[in-house]
Amino acid sequence: MMKRLTETKLILVVRATRLADLRARFATKSQAKFYVTRLGGDFADYEREDEAYQKAITRAQQTLSTLGRVQLVQRVFLPNFVFGPEDIVVTLGQDGLVANTLKYLNGQPLIGVNPDPKRWDGKLLPFRIEDLEKVTREVLRSGRSYRDVTMAEAKLNTGLSLCAVNDLFIGMKSHGSARYRIAMGKAAEDHSSSGIIVSTGLGSTGWFKSLMTGAAAVAAASGQARGATPQDITFPWESDHLFFTVREPFPSNTTGTALVFGKVTPREPLTIESRMGEGGVIFSDGIEQDFLEFNSGSLATVSLAGRKGRLVV
Repeated sequence: MMKRLTETKLILVVRATRLADLRARFATKSQAKFYVTRLGGDFADYEREDEAYQKAITRAQQTLSTLGRVQLVQRVFLPNFVFGPEDIVVTLGQDGLVANTLKYLNGQPLIGVNPDPKRWDGKLLPFRIEDLEKVTREVLRSGRSYRDVTMAEAKLNTGLSLCAVNDLFIGMKSHGSARYRIAMGKAAEDHSSSGIIVSTGLGSTGWFKSLMTGAAAVAAASGQARGATPQDITFPWESDHLFFTVREPFPSNTTGTALVFGKVTPREPLTIESRMGEGGVIFSDGIEQDFLEFNSGSLATVSLAGRKGRLVV
């Protein structure tokens, strides 16, 4: 029987590869291969990715099993998984898996491991499989540094809430126009738009950067504004504020476009009242399956979450 260093539970979070998703869709690998190759895709690349990832999972499990009690958790089960207060969490995957996991934690340290450095850049994955034993040992004896990550939170008047590590989306489930009333401080107006994005510091390198860069480029190209596209619009992970951006606000006799961008702070949260009969949603970090319904009568208050993520660095 293998002797463990500790009885601490080590949660290894993994995700399905593209090949696994194709198998689930087409039932067999041969059917998946036929589908991909018929459309001109390189099925061998799907196989290489899956093989490398499965090897990384096996190696991570073997390493962690000598240090503590290991539990493997698939990403799809994160919304319903209960993490213990003393758990140490390891994510093995792309940056998105770090964000998807972090929002369900409450102070537990998270170690981001890049399973395939040749394939993934991994800005949130500072460690490789080779580092896992050393880093986990250091975390176990509190000898490793952490970096706090500010999260956003949307709270509904129904009592439900949802946190985000990168960004919140408030709008319509489909591509239809979202109708709502937005308010911040003494300012308020009715909107018809493609939805609202609320971004954290960690998310400022992603969707927020895309929104800001696109808005500046469109304004410059159309002659509505002069100046270069913003070069540095990111802000630190630990920041005590968020930013909201309204996508494609439409001006009309009943809808305005003045309150479309701003800073959200604990003293000045953002409130949104839904005026959508159906199809209104709030989801976070790109996970559309884990959402809050946001239809007529729902009021969302958006601000900083009361808890922060802890990334091992």
